[in-house]
Amino acid sequence: MKLTLGFSPCPNDTFIFDALIHHKIDTEGLEFEVFYDDVETLNHKAIHGELDVTKLSYHAFAYVANQYVLLDAGSALGFGVGPLLICKGDEQKAYEDLKSENRTIRIGIPGKYTTANFLLSLAFPNAVNKQEIVFSDIEQALLDDRIEVGLIIHENRFTYQDKGLKKILDLGDYWEKETGCAIPLGGIVANRKLPLDVQHKVNRVLRRSVEFAFANPKSGLEFIKQHAQEMSEEVMYKHIDLYVNQYSLDLGIEGKKAIQLLFDTAKEKEIIPEIKHELFLTPLV
Repeated sequence: MKLTLGFSPCPNDTFIFDALIHHKIDTEGLEFEVFYDDVETLNHKAIHGELDVTKLSYHAFAYVANQYVLLDAGSALGFGVGPLLICKGDEQKAYEDLKSENRTIRIGIPGKYTTANFLLSLAFPNAVNKQEIVFSDIEQALLDDRIEVGLIIHENRFTYQDKGLKKILDLGDYWEKETGCAIPLGGIVANRKLPLDVQHKVNRVLRRSVEFAFANPKSGLEFIKQHAQEMSEEVMYKHIDLYVNQYSLDLGIEGKKAIQLLFDTAKEKEIIPEIKHELFLTPLV
């Protein structure tokens, strides 16, 4: 059986999917046609129901829970892994401006449906003058004075200081202090049109792929490098260490609790619509 599969070219995704797409593990007869896209493109593809299995932001999942179900394996959750708000000038002044009633501050975000944007809306509800920019271009937009504040994700948290940019706030820390929970960033979902046994098969195969990656961390090095946009090997593995952890193997009770809290909080703040479907993979009888 051949399924369409979407994930980003970022090291955490290529790390966990390497064994699956290159048949280094038993895929139980599944074949995959792979699409590599940035996370916001994947979010939009999910909104249009284009893929059988895909990575997406948890914020976006709130809008597609009627079409997709969350798998137990493959997620990016954790502590100290949240998006960062950064600026070129005085970080304290930028923070005060964001907290004020000033709605004119130009903010570059990596996408409307990213979890990063959800956290920004939660922490700074007056921050509404947003410009969507591909995540890898936000630092340069700040340096060029096209925006005043940048919301960065992925490997940019390791590079912004080298460019003289300054941290205003770690939105992951903000979430953790507010809730005591890990921050849910992105997950892997399966189309609800797939038979339940196929959804579980994908989940098993994906977990197997993550287990293989943990046991053989250098196995996919060339594949990861191929998609890493000239990133150094050191930064690649810092990125992987940050976003791939026990929640990537299995959400477990704590992971599911954090995700449910994220959605309950977002619904209470009217950031997302009401979700009427079960979020998590239904157990096989």
